[in-house]
Amino acid sequence: MSAEYTGKAKNIVFIGEAGSGKTETAVNLALLMAAEGERRVHFFDMDQTKPLFRARDCEAQLVKGGVTFHFQAQYLDAPTVASGVIETLRDAGSTVLMDVGGGSHGSHMIGQFSQLLRGESALVLYIVNPYRPWSGRREDIELTMRRVLGAARLGGFSLVANPNLGPGTTAADVLEGLRRFRALFPGEEPRFVCALEELCSELAERVREPLLPIRLNTVPEWLAGSGMSGV
Repeated sequence: MSAEYTGKAKNIVFIGEAGSGKTETAVNLALLMAAEGERRVHFFDMDQTKPLFRARDCEAQLVKGGVTFHFQAQYLDAPTVASGVIETLRDAGSTVLMDVGGGSHGSHMIGQFSQLLRGESALVLYIVNPYRPWSGRREDIELTMRRVLGAARLGGFSLVANPNLGPGTTAADVLEGLRRFRALFPGEEPRFVCALEELCSELAERVREPLLPIRLNTVPEWLAGSGMSGV
């Protein structure tokens, strides 16, 4: 089933501005792949910023779901890379998911692996949430894309639409967000669309792209139901 979202790729990089939903997308896809059991699944939390939500905050869910979690604590603000990246990127029996944050600063850190993140075995996913303030104009999105992808020395990428407003998102919100996405990128199709798992049955016949069911893992109790989640 995960091949519907990633094709033949075994090394998958998630990039997007803070609040775009890249971490939730990466976590849910990692758990799906681990449940399929076709390869060992390794998740590298390479987020160098200090946002509200990071993959390391749901390490327990990932490990419980059969995902090997990698993270290297930072010393002050010094960028750090968890060990074992090159070995797992090269391992044919492993799927690697890399959650990269920190804009061009964080992306620059993975430039050292750029040769292993090209070709059929690699997939770079750029997550776009059209409801976020900085995603209102294509020019702004493309400026960030060029800066981030250039710093990471990555080539091609695929867009992922993540039209959500947090835990209270409705099917109508997803459809409106997808309309905004299409207006921003006319003629381009997202590789897949993210939607809360409870909305997917309602959306199945109304969205032509594959739907990735999202179960929220990074919403603390004090934000649940508030609509303030970065998802």
